[in-house]
Amino acid sequence: MKIVLMGAPGCGKGTQSPLLVEKYNICHLSTGDMLRDAVMRQTENGIRAKQAMETGQLVTDDIVFGIVKDAMKKPECEKGYIIDGLPRTLEQAKKMDEAGIEVDKVLHFDVPDDVIIARTSGRWIHRQSGRSYHEMFHPPKVSGKDDITGEDLMQRADDKKEVVVRRLEVYHKEVNPIKEYYTARGIFAAIDGNQAKETVSNYVTQALYNVTSRFIPTNLVTPAVVVAAPTPAVVVVSTPAPAAPAQK
Repeated sequence: MKIVLMGAPGCGKGTQSPLLVEKYNICHLSTGDMLRDAVMRQTENGIRAKQAMETGQLVTDDIVFGIVKDAMKKPECEKGYIIDGLPRTLEQAKKMDEAGIEVDKVLHFDVPDDVIIARTSGRWIHRQSGRSYHEMFHPPKVSGKDDITGEDLMQRADDKKEVVVRRLEVYHKEVNPIKEYYTARGIFAAIDGNQAKETVSNYVTQALYNVTSRFIPTNLVTPAVVVAAPTPAVVVVSTPAPAAPAQK
């Protein structure tokens, strides 16, 4: 089972990934984590990546894909994997195919921009301990202060509202061609990520029905049910036989 998870920062991928890993006994491949691990272990591709970073160059796609393919050889990836962080562009999606990185299903978590902005731009951290807070979901007892030490909290540059808005603009511009590419291949599904964790997890299970039924006895797989959701958060789920997405 080979899955790609996509969505803007704060869409909920990080919440759903561990649930999928546990449920299907597959591994989670985060490009950032894999890159750091390869550099630390000084693998061939890790050394190439480090050299690029130290000279101020971009880590090329062939290096990144090499690191991904190395990670796929680990025992925990024997039953499949989740790729998180790739592809970021249509060109990368095509190069993944050329590199032999197989994909059975692509799930995109659809969350309205205003919700993404609220989720991400409200984050604050205590630099020394790494404790994190959120203005809406987990506010500190005293605004701007760490609960334990009373020291000032800081906001990362990436979490400032104006930065989040710009990143979303770029994200949408780059992701739409990727959605079309995987839709044309019949392996794309959009998930309504603006729901409770358990509801989103249900949608994911439904969307993966056609994939899981190939690897898990059918009597152990919950049949998919097409669930309609309010526009624009359209939920497209897989069904045992090809079917059109639910419409209002």
